[in-house]
Amino acid sequence: MHASNKMEKLNLSPASELALSKIVLGLWRLNNIPANELLEILHYSINLGITSFDEADIYGGYRSQEYLGRALKAEPSLRHAIQLVSKAGVILPGSVFTKSGIGYYKTTQQHITQSVEKTLGDMNTDYLDLLLIHRPNPLMVPEELDAVFQKLKKAGKVLHFGVSNFTSNQFDMLTQRMETPIITNQIELSVLHTTPLNDGTLDNCIKNQIKPMLWSPLAGGALFTGKTEQIHRVNGVLAEIAREHYNAAIEQIALAWLLKHPSNAIPVIGTLNKERILSAITSTHIELTDEQWFRILIASQGHPMA
Repeated sequence: MHASNKMEKLNLSPASELALSKIVLGLWRLNNIPANELLEILHYSINLGITSFDEADIYGGYRSQEYLGRALKAEPSLRHAIQLVSKAGVILPGSVFTKSGIGYYKTTQQHITQSVEKTLGDMNTDYLDLLLIHRPNPLMVPEELDAVFQKLKKAGKVLHFGVSNFTSNQFDMLTQRMETPIITNQIELSVLHTTPLNDGTLDNCIKNQIKPMLWSPLAGGALFTGKTEQIHRVNGVLAEIAREHYNAAIEQIALAWLLKHPSNAIPVIGTLNKERILSAITSTHIELTDEQWFRILIASQGHPMA
């Protein structure tokens, strides 16, 4: 079997044909890396089955996507082997988009179009597989978003659409007023941040038959560097369960915990380190028992189940 067939892809929604790799590589930490070095990492990931890459217009102070673009310019044929996800709708403090210098959210047709055009130019690509609205904007008009989504899709510039950091109410408000299918919600979830288990966000994904994407699935590295009581408790239990799984790494158990949830969530890992990439892929083969899963949840919340 070819290496790239090792990890299955997951279709995000019955309303679309877009399938992402079971683990997505997040490029928000991408800095001024030579194109050949980045290409090596991309090929390494693709050969292991990670074919989906997550970006945003604002990452790296609006520069991250340019570095990816250099790699795709050096090897244009790579574009058809991968899925590119990006985000729009956030304006960074001090950027050219803000007159007063504040950071804020903007989801007008003009801003989304402008952002997508810049993203496509920076990435050296004709289209995005998936565009997410980065944050819920209180001034968002569903019909206006729908109009710009339909224009971008008709022009072949964006094939599918989703949201990020939306509550279940915000998600439903948007989808009930739009014709364009919203096929994912990218949210924060980890063994240290378990709120979406109880606030309806994941229930809403299951209800709408969409697979959520998960940012910060290892708590932005806090799992390894943090010193809180919660981290101490969780790491202790992760280490115990890792030993029960042939001495797996604790980050593999933390990812396996996310993968067990019935929403079929897709973690977005933020690393360019080959060992970490391989480690994340190994986590897709670890199946926790229900009891092991709850041991981790109990350690995280700091009290027994009611």
